[in-house]
Amino acid sequence: MIIEREIISKLEAWKNGIERSPLILQGARQIGKSWTITEFGRTHYRYTAIFNFDKQTELKGIFERTKDVKRILGELELYTDVPLIEEDTLIFFDEIQECKTALNSLKYFKEDAPRYHIIAAGSLLGVAVNRKKVKGDTAETDDTFPVGKVSFLEMYPVTFREYLRMSDVNLMQQTESRLSTLEPLPEILFNKLTEQYRRYQVCGGMPKPCSHMLDGAGMEMIETDLDELRRSYEYDFTKHIDARDIPRIREIWRSVPSQLSRENKKFVFKVVREGARAREYESALDWLVLSGMVYRIYVCETPQLPLKHYENTTAFKIYMLDQAILRTMAELPPEAVIAKGDLLKEFKGAMAENFVLGSLLAQGYNLPHYWTLTGNKAEVDFLIQDGIKICPVEVKAEGNISGQSFKVYQEKYAPEIRVRLSLKNLKMSDNLLNVPLFLCDWLKTILAAAAK
Repeated sequence: MIIEREIISKLEAWKNGIERSPLILQGARQIGKSWTITEFGRTHYRYTAIFNFDKQTELKGIFERTKDVKRILGELELYTDVPLIEEDTLIFFDEIQECKTALNSLKYFKEDAPRYHIIAAGSLLGVAVNRKKVKGDTAETDDTFPVGKVSFLEMYPVTFREYLRMSDVNLMQQTESRLSTLEPLPEILFNKLTEQYRRYQVCGGMPKPCSHMLDGAGMEMIETDLDELRRSYEYDFTKHIDARDIPRIREIWRSVPSQLSRENKKFVFKVVREGARAREYESALDWLVLSGMVYRIYVCETPQLPLKHYENTTAFKIYMLDQAILRTMAELPPEAVIAKGDLLKEFKGAMAENFVLGSLLAQGYNLPHYWTLTGNKAEVDFLIQDGIKICPVEVKAEGNISGQSFKVYQEKYAPEIRVRLSLKNLKMSDNLLNVPLFLCDWLKTILAAAAK
């Protein structure tokens, strides 16, 4: 099944912008970037010209020979069957991280040929954009990047809202029509959404397994999809980085499930390898973060604006880009996720947190922080900024909402609003807003309704 991606509307806004610059679409491998751009070109332009620097290595020579945009366009036309016409043709540079001179050329397109519509993407573009190389414990900035001459757009895996639209659009519409009142959802609606959420937790947001879940292809195929994705990511470790960093990156990557299965999910290097020290692994961890394969969130013990100013970069948690990949890496069978109750409580909690983090990022929230009381006496899963308010967010995998940390935070800081995500129904009580996990993708809408 082809999954409609909501990022298309953002691409439309870019296309129609007055001060349009070449666009760089960032995101991890195999989340659907190339398909989305190609589909956008098919539906919004007369022509789409695709230039893949990984498959067509000879393209690199064009950009190494000249920086003249007219000459570049003239030579590019030899590699496509469609004309390169201002406004009418979408020019798509795929796997652009394979050609630094092509990435650098984007500034000349902005300066000398602004009417051409150009989108660039790549599997490890985050690494290429932010770092020239990863070698030993050092990282060099790439000075060829076209600073100030390009726009950026971040893409994430398929969200639950996108999944639900394809699975049951009527259920989605019925749900959205009720969110402005903050009234509990009817039991039949709640149960249907819970079932859809559990299925989505199994397949995750990577397009291939997600599509197979929607098609009813069966759990065996979905598990095969996820296993192949995991293997392909590990293959990237050997293909794109210095050989001596490969073991460290692989060790960090494989340690994430065990890091998140502990009650205290703070990332600890000795879990990676006994006796491991941070300075030995910092470069490897940076590579995983920049590749988009993992997310790193820092602790903030003083929840004041700006959160970035108060973060402690020595304490952090690491999450996967997708909760289903996390599940398969932990060898957790689908039945354990679908089962109700507190079976495998800690790890199902980690999966729920991973889901919530991905949902927050896809909605446009900045990378959140988490809060702890000195001495780890209390902890809140996420702190997000909603306007000028700091909103604490607690995540519970099921309907068991016991715990003292949220109460401690309330007594200490008295926030205007607190959000608890669980499998309890939608309800506002004083400043505590309980939101069902399956409504996390609508959190901005729900918070706006709560503010009225």
